[in-house]
Amino acid sequence: MDKKAVESNVPLGQGRGQVHRERTPDLSSDLSFEELRNRFDTSATVRREIMSKPSTHGSATRQIVSGKIFKKCKSATFQIDGATYTIVASPPGGAGAPREEVPRPPPPAPRNGSPKQGALTIVRRSSSRGKTESSPPTDEQLDQLDLDTEHLPAVDTPDACDKAALRLRYLLRQLNRGEIPAETLQKNLQYAAKVLEAVYIDETKPAVARQQSAPTLVFRRLADEDDELSEVQPDAVPPEVREWLASTFTRQLATAKRKSDEKPKFRSVAHAIRAGIFVDRIYRRVTNTALMQFPQDVVRVLKTLDEWSFDVFALHDASAGQPVKYLGYELLNRYGMIHKFKVPPTILENFLSRIEEGYCKFHNPYHNNLHAADVAQTVHYMLCQTGLMNWLSDLEIFATLVAAVIHDFEHTGTTNNFHVMSGSDTALLYNDRAVLENHHISAAFRLIRDEECNILQNLSRDEFREFRTLVIDMVLATDMSFHFQQLKNMRSLLTLAEPTVDKSKAVSLVLHCCDISHPAKRWDLHHRWTMSLLDEFFLQGDKERELGLPFSPLCDRNNTLVAESQIGFIDFIVEPSMGVCADMLECILGPLHSSTKNSSSSAGQEPINEESTGAEPISKFKIKKPWVACLTDNKKIWKEQAAKDAEARAKLEEETNGTSPPTEE
Repeated sequence: MDKKAVESNVPLGQGRGQVHRERTPDLSSDLSFEELRNRFDTSATVRREIMSKPSTHGSATRQIVSGKIFKKCKSATFQIDGATYTIVASPPGGAGAPREEVPRPPPPAPRNGSPKQGALTIVRRSSSRGKTESSPPTDEQLDQLDLDTEHLPAVDTPDACDKAALRLRYLLRQLNRGEIPAETLQKNLQYAAKVLEAVYIDETKPAVARQQSAPTLVFRRLADEDDELSEVQPDAVPPEVREWLASTFTRQLATAKRKSDEKPKFRSVAHAIRAGIFVDRIYRRVTNTALMQFPQDVVRVLKTLDEWSFDVFALHDASAGQPVKYLGYELLNRYGMIHKFKVPPTILENFLSRIEEGYCKFHNPYHNNLHAADVAQTVHYMLCQTGLMNWLSDLEIFATLVAAVIHDFEHTGTTNNFHVMSGSDTALLYNDRAVLENHHISAAFRLIRDEECNILQNLSRDEFREFRTLVIDMVLATDMSFHFQQLKNMRSLLTLAEPTVDKSKAVSLVLHCCDISHPAKRWDLHHRWTMSLLDEFFLQGDKERELGLPFSPLCDRNNTLVAESQIGFIDFIVEPSMGVCADMLECILGPLHSSTKNSSSSAGQEPINEESTGAEPISKFKIKKPWVACLTDNKKIWKEQAAKDAEARAKLEEETNGTSPPTEE
């Protein structure tokens, strides 16, 4: 999954050209292919261009696609699913068929080895006025399809495109029926992916031509006058068009044969329009439909996944006590990690289920699978809603999400201090240093070594090493004994004139803040978390009493001031942590925001005008901080509760003193 829009779509023309919309030129939809070609080829501009650069016109090489014969030419018209498509290829100089001029963006920066090529315009016009529509394959034709992958044509042949398209249509139908074996599905998707990867633009033109400019492919959708779409949608180009473009036009852009030692590059028109999104949608549909069923109640709850005060308790109820399984799967799929790092869906499901079991091992009131899901969702908010995901690589996002899921794996429900004081085996194993955090990491990676749970099996050696290092750094940073030093180091760094924040330290601070963030959530959620945490503390206090150990702070159920403890926790721990984290994020993301300040602000970002030392205001990047209002409200409620508790204690003490025997005079 490519990153970074969690379910955010990257514009199709980005990096290869821009998407424009024009009015439909006055082209008769009744023109034949030959007439349309002659109409464009006889224009004076095109003739001059062809005479000056004969290679742009090409020879009369014929290509056979789907039983039809086309000539290499300036344009072509065809009909698919009731719509007429016209492809018009312009020479590198920009000359071509007469059309209404529209403003064009500057071409992308040249790349080494890229030939100068003309633009390709796709004209799509509705043909509902008496046109015969080409129908997709019938059910009878699909029923006769053999899904055996042993005798398929080579992936770099035109016939392979037809085979792949037919098989994908058949797979979609069978997925809707739920009648497709996982192994067969996997083999056919792999074949289709290989076919798409074999589609390329040959870049073997002479070196002089390669140095001139990068290829500029400008895609325009010229719609009818009543078409109100503002941009090209992926579904506007059917699979048949993608296949035809890939097998006909993309290989004809080069004038020289590809050298045997050059590796084809997947930079075709088909890729720019359809391929990546098409395969990604198929893959997501497979993982969510065939191999991972989401109950409707879970789907309903996950609709609020992007909210700061996400109700993980509702997810727990909807998922029958499996919030980690569904939320973890949804996040990794939403960020494209499953596809990007080739994580087998069944392996991921096994991994998340085993992680969930580990969180439930000791039946903790607080450090359980609910807490894991809550922290993972909060990390998602920080990644997505602040824009942090745009600063991180795919592997770093993958590591951050996994670290959030496993950060308290197999927690014993007791503190590090309890392990040290009681001399537990875990404390002996890790020499009294970050006892629980070391165990969380070690146990999680031991689980990953199991073939049935190895979600990292397709990472390279270097990727695995980087992933493991990031996860270790992040989980170790959740040790509260490092809290004040961690904040001090980050504050000192941010005071520098040009601070450079290490990515590992940044995501470590984010995970730590998310781990202690429940006081910064909505009151009903925070209060429920507080009661669960106190229950866990009190259970530890009971064990300490039995072992003859002194009570740890807040663990004596008979002498703990709940409201006062939460006010102190907010004032001295949570509020400063969230403040430093926000400052760090604004420092990191400010340069990214300034480079795109002319574009519309993304979700979770708002430019704030602040007064500078001079008379003119400056624009300073700020992130939204929903936790600020929650902290203020929660602290206010706790203060009111503390006043009531103090009044109740005073009254109880007064009553106790009043019932004591009177002294003799």
